Amino acid sequence: MYKIMVVEDDSNISKIIRENLEKQSFQCLRIVQFENIMYEFIKFKPELILMDINLPRDNGFYWCEKIRELSKAPIIFISARNTDKDIIIATNIGGDDYLVKPFSIEVLLAKVKGMLRRTYAYNEGESNVISFGELIFNADNGTIVCKNKREELTHNEMEILKILLKNQGKVVSRERIMRTLWKDEKFIDENTLTVNITRVRKKLSAIGYENIIKTIRNEGYII
Repeated sequence: MYKIMVVEDDSNISKIIRENLEKQSFQCLRIVQFENIMYEFIKFKPELILMDINLPRDNGFYWCEKIRELSKAPIIFISARNTDKDIIIATNIGGDDYLVKPFSIEVLLAKVKGMLRRTYAYNEGESNVISFGELIFNADNGTIVCKNKREELTHNEMEILKILLKNQGKVVSRERIMRTLWKDEKFIDENTLTVNITRVRKKLSAIGYENIIKTIRNEGYII
């Protein structure tokens, strides 16, 4: 079941959209508080977002850019604004489609289904965004973000953090981490692993997350 987030401040429109999406067996989150959309996005982890442009406080263009820092999930803009300029802006900042109000619910559903089919035909259900508290790790582009701070990871740093975050609360052995890195035929010895762990810790510290990677002596590492 795909998860769809509806960011629309007209409550009547958003309710109609949600009702029709749920009739099609989609799981739907309708945003009603617009101050912290990213928190809802991170918690819900939608596979597709329907985004209005004219919203309370920050507009849909702003939220699209914030989402694109973390995710490649498709974004369909739904707006009464129909100028070429608006459509070009939406496309340039990462929007995947644009539907002008008023629209028929049948057309919206067709666009949603088509977009999901094209996006997830080969990687159904797999999320590439992992969260830990306010820390967001995007495995698609190797970035870590906390509030307004952001760091980019190298390939090895990204693989190390990914395996630790996917095993939160569990000790991951050094051998297992090294085997994960070997799969790409990039040999890494004990000392190189230690250096990479140190670099990951330094980048986590730079965005406000110090000491979340713990060393368990003679066993490995844990988050």
